[in-house]
Amino acid sequence: MSQFTMKQLLEAGVHFGHQTRRWNPKMAPYIFGQRNGIHIIDLQKTLRMANESYSFMQALAAAGGRVLFVGTKRQAREAVKEESARAGQFFVNHRWLGGTLTNFTTVQQSVRKMKDLQRQKEEGVFELLTKKEALQLQRELDKLERSLGGIKDMVELPDCLFVVDVRKEELAVKEAQKLGIPVVAVVDTNCSPAGIDYIIPGNDDAIRAVRLFCSKIADALLEGSESWHLENAEDGADLVEAMTMATEEVAEDAASEA
Repeated sequence: MSQFTMKQLLEAGVHFGHQTRRWNPKMAPYIFGQRNGIHIIDLQKTLRMANESYSFMQALAAAGGRVLFVGTKRQAREAVKEESARAGQFFVNHRWLGGTLTNFTTVQQSVRKMKDLQRQKEEGVFELLTKKEALQLQRELDKLERSLGGIKDMVELPDCLFVVDVRKEELAVKEAQKLGIPVVAVVDTNCSPAGIDYIIPGNDDAIRAVRLFCSKIADALLEGSESWHLENAEDGADLVEAMTMATEEVAEDAASEA
């Protein structure tokens, strides 16, 4: 595992932005120029900022932080789900439910309902119902799993959001900003970078580019998590050693008194 390289960015087509007529002027500092009516993103800046994001994610995971991947557009769904799972993190890759962060308690109630329906299905309860009733419950379960399946084990608010396409995921970004949760995001030339804590200027439409961003962020989180686990394992080993020594001392004292 390692940080982003210029070769990877070029091969994935990260430098291709949107049509010049669809640009957001706030992205001007990150645009190198234009070609055939398409804005070209300055990959020197992308490389630097992507690796700053990589380092931030690595440090966050090393401190035990958890990340929510958000990407509901078709091109991002698969990568968001697979790479967040590989890193042991959370994801939303279908429609963002309003209040997922700002009304977290209510969303957790829906998660509990989903888990209850899953349990009923596993235990064969659906089979005891009429065909119509079972179909209604299955549809309800499918809908809940699409929206909440990636956050079913997220028992508290995440420490950071990683977002693909801040324009499409505007609601998620606003909720994070309202709660002071940092946002790392891929920002294309048609989006506003305003309020994003760690901006990664780049193509958020090409599947190869989206996959690269998601996989590298997952790599950073895995590296950080490994450090966190090692540190905690060492702390645990120190505790076991201290407890063993204390037990031996008690045993020696008891033997001498006898």
